[in-house]
Amino acid sequence: MVNKQLSLHVVGLTVLVVFLSCFVNYIDSKQIKTYKLTRGKLSVTFTNYGAVMTSLLLPDRHGKQDDVVLGFDTVDAYKNDTTYFGAIVGRVANRIGGAKFELNGQLYKTDPNEGHNTLHGGSKGFSDVIWSVENHVPTSHITFKYHSFDGEEGFPGNVTVMVTYMLIGENELALKMEAKPLNKPTPINLALHTYWNLHGHNSGDILSHKIQLLAKKITPVDEELIPTGEITSIAGTPYDFLEPREIGGRIHELPGGYDINYVVDGKAGKHLRKTAVVTEEVTGRKMELWSNQPGVQFYTSNLLKSVVGKGNAVYKKYAGLCLETQGFPDSVNHKNFPSQIVNPGESYLHVMLFRFTAH
Repeated sequence: MVNKQLSLHVVGLTVLVVFLSCFVNYIDSKQIKTYKLTRGKLSVTFTNYGAVMTSLLLPDRHGKQDDVVLGFDTVDAYKNDTTYFGAIVGRVANRIGGAKFELNGQLYKTDPNEGHNTLHGGSKGFSDVIWSVENHVPTSHITFKYHSFDGEEGFPGNVTVMVTYMLIGENELALKMEAKPLNKPTPINLALHTYWNLHGHNSGDILSHKIQLLAKKITPVDEELIPTGEITSIAGTPYDFLEPREIGGRIHELPGGYDINYVVDGKAGKHLRKTAVVTEEVTGRKMELWSNQPGVQFYTSNLLKSVVGKGNAVYKKYAGLCLETQGFPDSVNHKNFPSQIVNPGESYLHVMLFRFTAH
C-alpha cells in the first residue's frame, strides 16, 4: 500500500513538473518578441531575450543591402547558443579568474562556467534572461530593462540595468548601457557581443577586412585567457593595428587568433573616443566605433566551429569579428586595473557609437 501511494506521489510530482515546465515555456514564448528599428537604409532587429541584436542591414557602395551581423533565425536558437551572438553580456563581461573576487573584505564566488573561471557573467548571465521593453519607437530607439537580483550568479546586490539602442541620423547606431546598484557595492562591466562581417554574415571569413585599433597597449593573458596583470606595448607584435592593415596579415603568428583586451588611447570617462575603424574593400563598407570605455576586446571568432546560423549559413572559424568595448577583464582581481566597482547611489554608464559608410 505504501509503495502504491509512493508511486502515485511520484507520478503526481512528475506530471506537476512537466506541467510547470510547459507553463514556463508558454509564458516565455509570450514574453519573448522581436523588434525593429529603421531609418533610411539602416535597419536593425532585436529580441528581448538577452537584449540581442539579431540583424543589421547596411547598403554597400552600390546600394545593395546585406545583413552584416552573425546570428540565428529563431529565438530558440539563441536560447541554446554558446557563442553569445549579438547579446548584452554581464553582470561582468569577459573573465573572472578563479570565479571569485574579494570586495570590502568579503569573498564572493561566482559561477565557474568556463573551467574554473567565470565568463560573461556565468551560466545564466544577462545574455540568457528575458528583458522587459520600456520604450520602442521604430524610427528612433528601443530601451530594454532588467532587474538583476542579489546573489545572481554569485554577484552581490540588486541592480537595475537599462540598455537603449538608438538610431542617429541615417548612418549611426548608438548604444547606451546603464546600471544602478540598489543596496550593495558590486562590480559591473557590460558589453555588446556582436559578431561583425561587413561583407555579409554569410560571406565567409573576415581575414581580408582591414582594422585600425587606436590602442598602443594590451593586457596580456595566460593560457586560460586570464590577464596576468601586466599592461604591455604592442610595438613590434602582431597586435599592432595603429595603422590600418588586414586582420589576416599576421594572425598565423598567434595561437588561434586574436582574443585580447586593448587599452584604448586617451582617458576613459564621459567623452567618447574613437576606438576602432573596420573596412571591407569588396563592398566599400566602413564601420567606425567610438566609446567611453577604457578597453576593447578584439576577438576573431576563433572558437566558431560550423555553427548553423541565419538562412542556414555555416559560420566557421574567423567568420566574424567582435569589438567589445569594456572595462579590463578580471579587473576585480587586479588593483592596477581601472575599478569596476559601483556603489549604491552611483551609476554605471557605457556608451558605444557605430558610424557606417560605404565608398
